[in-house]
Amino acid sequence: MSTGEPNKLHIMVVEDDASLSAWIADYLITHDYLVTVASRGDEALELIRRDDPDLVLLDVMLPGLDGLNVCRLAREFYKKPILMLTALGNESDEVMGLDTGADDYLTKPVRPKILLARINALLRRDTPGGDGTSITIGGLFIDPVSRTLTLNDQAVAVSSHEFDLLTLLAKAAGEPVSRDTLVTEMRGIEYNGLDRSIDISISRLRKKLGDDASAPARIKTVRGKGYLLAPDAW
Repeated sequence: MSTGEPNKLHIMVVEDDASLSAWIADYLITHDYLVTVASRGDEALELIRRDDPDLVLLDVMLPGLDGLNVCRLAREFYKKPILMLTALGNESDEVMGLDTGADDYLTKPVRPKILLARINALLRRDTPGGDGTSITIGGLFIDPVSRTLTLNDQAVAVSSHEFDLLTLLAKAAGEPVSRDTLVTEMRGIEYNGLDRSIDISISRLRKKLGDDASAPARIKTVRGKGYLLAPDAW
């Protein structure tokens, strides 16, 4: 998309509540983002393909095509962050959103500062390369430049959220990383004791990496301390 404002990051807001999408757009514009708005899921899918925004803020309940299907279909061609908006306390939406490829979720009612923190955290994580240092632990290879993951020379397909979570654990291999630290790094907020996004992604990573869910050896749960990537289990 040619915006005429090359230094501004483009956020697409997909929300059928006109008043909510309007204030979100106004708020993000005041924080120097370029914002476009879509109100239907089928329309949004075409706009994501055409405009390639830097981040998509995507409601679950949409006319035309619901947000979960938009996310699933968009992931066939769109690799940048997707932040889902879910109903307050609707855990199934949160789990399904992460399962279909969302990087994070935000519950309604939307709080401005939390929204901005989540967006900024996702955009920081999506900056290619980081320090460019790859990580090798046994047969596990993490490439931060291409954002790819291989295990014993076999590519492992993971979401952006899962990739960043595994990278954080790998950087501290052999030491437990607390949920507080993981949530702060991954979501830009302090852990509130209720957030399950990390646990969901850990469960999915274990499955994709061939770790036994009943007795995990590669990504261990350390009671009272968090999660630990075992360096000798790869």
